[in-house]
Amino acid sequence: MAISWNEALRRLDIAASLLNNTAKRNAKGPLHVGVDLGTADVVVMVLDDSGEPAAVFLEWAEVVRDGVVVDFIGAVDIVRDLLRKAEKKLGVEITAAATSFPPGTDQRLSTNILERAGLEVVAVEDEPCCVAQLLQLDKAAVVDIGGGTTGTAVVQNGTVVFSDDEPSGGRHISLSIAGHFDISFEEAEKRKRDPDRYGILDLAHPTLQRISDIVARHIKGHAVEQIVLCGGTCCLPGIQDVFMQELGLPIKLPNQPLLLTPLAIASLSLSEGKSRSRRWV
Repeated sequence: MAISWNEALRRLDIAASLLNNTAKRNAKGPLHVGVDLGTADVVVMVLDDSGEPAAVFLEWAEVVRDGVVVDFIGAVDIVRDLLRKAEKKLGVEITAAATSFPPGTDQRLSTNILERAGLEVVAVEDEPCCVAQLLQLDKAAVVDIGGGTTGTAVVQNGTVVFSDDEPSGGRHISLSIAGHFDISFEEAEKRKRDPDRYGILDLAHPTLQRISDIVARHIKGHAVEQIVLCGGTCCLPGIQDVFMQELGLPIKLPNQPLLLTPLAIASLSLSEGKSRSRRWV
């Protein structure tokens, strides 16, 4: 179910207000669930039947790296825990969900985790394609910059005509920070969340240039007039200007870039009308 850019921004603001909020909430009608398994985090988002966010839970964790599951049991446990929180908040039992995977990798990367967590997988698509299908786009590219990889989907007349993924993302920025300050990777991740204090954009610039080169290769030969950014790495202040300078194209950056892909994943099951496996408890 495609929505406008402004409607996406509105729903993202709602999702951000619900993030990790455990206060109980009455959930009426069918619910639609998306599970986003990222390099740096796992997100479960629940939408009501109109597409409005009803619950959003996130846990920071490195269970997937560069398109490979590095902690299968840990990933399953996190998904189960986030599902329990959503179920308790909404007073329902969640038995089905949509998910995604990095372009060019095996979708079983994600579906196996959901199935082990006891979920029916009702829809699955690669990450940037999820966003491309959610938004009303033409002659555009969706660039999903996660912790470990950058995925690009080129959209023409609402149809994805190209999708690919390469290993470069926020993790590589953290490694640059760690090397510059001679600190641990974990400490670098913390400093990345305080970018103005530590001059993170300057340290990230070489990695962002490499990512821009990846995107330029992905869109070469296609009629692309704008770029839509999403993914946790795009939370870095100033990233929009870097890509505009490097690619010479208008750049759209959502207000909540970390949550755009989870919103798009959850919308997959809404589009498929797959809500029959959710039972009131």
